[in-house]
Amino acid sequence: MRVDPKETITVENVVASTGIGQELDLQSVAMDLEGADYDPEQFPGLVYRTTDPKSAALIFRSGKIVCTGANSVEAVHESLDIVFAELRALQIPIEDPEVTVQNIVTSADLGESLNLNAIAIGLGLEHIEYEPEQFPGLVYRLDEPEVVALLFGSGKVVVTGGTSPADAEAAVDVIVEELNGLGLLD
Repeated sequence: MRVDPKETITVENVVASTGIGQELDLQSVAMDLEGADYDPEQFPGLVYRTTDPKSAALIFRSGKIVCTGANSVEAVHESLDIVFAELRALQIPIEDPEVTVQNIVTSADLGESLNLNAIAIGLGLEHIEYEPEQFPGLVYRLDEPEVVALLFGSGKVVVTGGTSPADAEAAVDVIVEELNGLGLLD
């Protein structure tokens, strides 16, 4: 009995953005915020890492904040709540900013090895990029859901560009259906 590839889906990274609606003096924030990294020569934002849940908040002078590295949408919200609390503790007034998920990166396993050459030919060139000398995976741009899937010979799949975990499930369904239709999955 084969495992449903959707059951192997793992969220690897969630990227979300928010803003606190005011400019920040990052030099001052960096001095007061324990554990903050700020090196404007290297990167224009201040980097503040949370450990539980694990993530990094990139805080910009404009007040925009990007959270990356979380492994669930809930973890993004928990991490940003920590960041907001730390900033409030520095007397920076923050209401309740809206958080927008920009990208969810997931991985899955189709459970068998793939013939990427046959898939590239079968799926046609308009949605596929496959240059094994450049990159070992096949890049498959799906229209519905609007995501990019990277297929590897091992049967592993990485789906990026979604904004909810359901996008990854839908993408895996489409990929399995397409590959079954081409006779490329057992």
